[in-house]
Amino acid sequence: MRAEERKRRILARARADGRVDVVEMAQELRVAPETVRRDLRVLDEHGLVRRTHGGGVPVESAGFETGLRFRAGSHVPEKRRIAKAAAERIDDAETVFIDEGFTPQLVAEALPTSNPLTIITASLPTAAAMSEHPSCTVLLLGGRVRGHTLATVDHWTTRMLGEMVIDLAYIGANGISREHGLTTPDPAVGAVKAKALNASRRKIFVGVHTKFGVSSFHRFAEVTDLEAIVTDSGLSAHEAHRYTLLGPKVIRA
Repeated sequence: MRAEERKRRILARARADGRVDVVEMAQELRVAPETVRRDLRVLDEHGLVRRTHGGGVPVESAGFETGLRFRAGSHVPEKRRIAKAAAERIDDAETVFIDEGFTPQLVAEALPTSNPLTIITASLPTAAAMSEHPSCTVLLLGGRVRGHTLATVDHWTTRMLGEMVIDLAYIGANGISREHGLTTPDPAVGAVKAKALNASRRKIFVGVHTKFGVSSFHRFAEVTDLEAIVTDSGLSAHEAHRYTLLGPKVIRA
């Protein structure tokens, strides 16, 4: 099998399963594990996968993005810990923007609802979940619904955000790095995220450790814009400190 065909199959497996295992892939391709590791290094250098211990995970880009169903089944215990820690930082915020995606949705569901709270979101699942709480007023941003994430985008969405002043935004991203900031594959999604951040007094990023060191297609914010970063303990203390030097407090739940 030619090297290019081998790398294509490795990338396809990573994107289909959300990860690729070196030993399993070597058996399937009938090559040595070191050959798969070498192919993963090349794919990593091209920004298509990110190497992990024993394998690799796909990097989302303009041509590839995971859907909500996959995200809801990936790193769920870590995402629940992140959500709990992030929700505890609400303080006295009364108006809260909740970004699209599964982790921000978990943050919304972990928020205290004993006091009145206004939730602004482009996410249909988050709006549905939070509308069940009598103490919550839910403002669903209008616009074109993306099937991947069940969230709205385009000028209707950004126009509504442009008329708001929000206390706190919980924001997600497909990648976050010290060099390239917060990124996402779709510029339409990036425009909504950027507008929400501009409208918010406080800004907190929520995301699992696999998001770090990853850069996607469209940059919508800098690490220095954030008050805090809430992730899981899979991000090393050393790497967390490097992000702290840029300004935000880093919480490893």
